[in-house]
Amino acid sequence: MTWWSQILLSLVLAGAVFWTFDDMNDQLDQVRIERDQAQYERDGLREAARLAGERLAAAAALDSKHTQELTNALNQNQDLQRAVDRLDQRLRVHATCAASGKQPGTGTAGLADAGSPELTADARQAYFTLRDQLVVSRQMILGLQDHVRTFCTTQPTTGATP
Repeated sequence: MTWWSQILLSLVLAGAVFWTFDDMNDQLDQVRIERDQAQYERDGLREAARLAGERLAAAAALDSKHTQELTNALNQNQDLQRAVDRLDQRLRVHATCAASGKQPGTGTAGLADAGSPELTADARQAYFTLRDQLVVSRQMILGLQDHVRTFCTTQPTTGATP
């Protein structure tokens, strides 16, 4: 082999090595770009999962709070109903009583002869049913208002892809 052919062969080999190195360097750059993109997407997914977890925890806390308040209010209504049934407490109603008879000597009915105002058993039960429904409705409204204030007025932030 002549020295020209050795030089030419060396140049060809050097070119092949340089071309291979340059190609591998391009591949390495592409892999780095893909890795960076995957890490960015991973970080975005982690943040979304964290925000979703916080929102779920807040929703669970609100639900627990309102459920406990509802249970307490319903128990209070039941306690009141039992007290009324035992005659430990009376329901106060704004009412007038019809006179049960006439006062002697005056010919008119008097307050002393009036019967005491009281709800009938059916009306009493309806009263407590209405109180329970009012409590449930109130807690539903408060819960929905909290939900709107907590979840509908603040929008989660989303990251834009680079």
